[in-house]
Amino acid sequence: MADHLMSRSFDDSGEPHLTISDAELTRLEAEIPILAGLRAFAEEAVNMPWFSKIGRPLDAETRALARSWLDGLGFPDAEVARLRDWAEAADAAATLDFDPVHWEAEEGLRAALSAEALERLSEDGLSIAMTHVSALLGERIGSAVRDAAAFWEVEDEELLNAAAGAALHAAHGAALALIVEAESDHPFRRKFSLFARGRWPIGIAGLTLNIF
Repeated sequence: MADHLMSRSFDDSGEPHLTISDAELTRLEAEIPILAGLRAFAEEAVNMPWFSKIGRPLDAETRALARSWLDGLGFPDAEVARLRDWAEAADAAATLDFDPVHWEAEEGLRAALSAEALERLSEDGLSIAMTHVSALLGERIGSAVRDAAAFWEVEDEELLNAAAGAALHAAHGAALALIVEAESDHPFRRKFSLFARGRWPIGIAGLTLNIF
């Protein structure tokens, strides 16, 4: 809370104490509905079937979500491909180090959303919101990844951490989209929806969106 938005007064003992200015109080009151909405979002996300459908054939709705994500990111010529096992997922994840184009597109969107979010929330409010999302989802996502890997008898900790990190990153993006009231077809909402359906959309390599 900025000092210039607070006034200092003294009680009967002469001890100073701070009071919230009208401007800061108004700002805090405006943030409450947004923070409440983010809390509800995170609590609902905890119960989603994270990583429960990896490797399975892609149904029509999943393909439609992926297509919308690609179009929104600016990759209309890219095609959707299913990855069948963790070995293919590991190969696809490794290619991201050499083909970061879609990451650059996403980071541009993230920067724009973050700037707009700070017009609606204070820096402290935004930090609290994202920390809360991480606190609620971090353990759940990590557990879901490990459960899925155990079923496949996969023990690659680096790969599992990458999967969990990608899911949490997508949740943060969806939270930003929620704060600014972005349209339902915003790429971050579409990407989060793919995770929420139990998939891992690993990323774009060349003209292929790899989904596990």
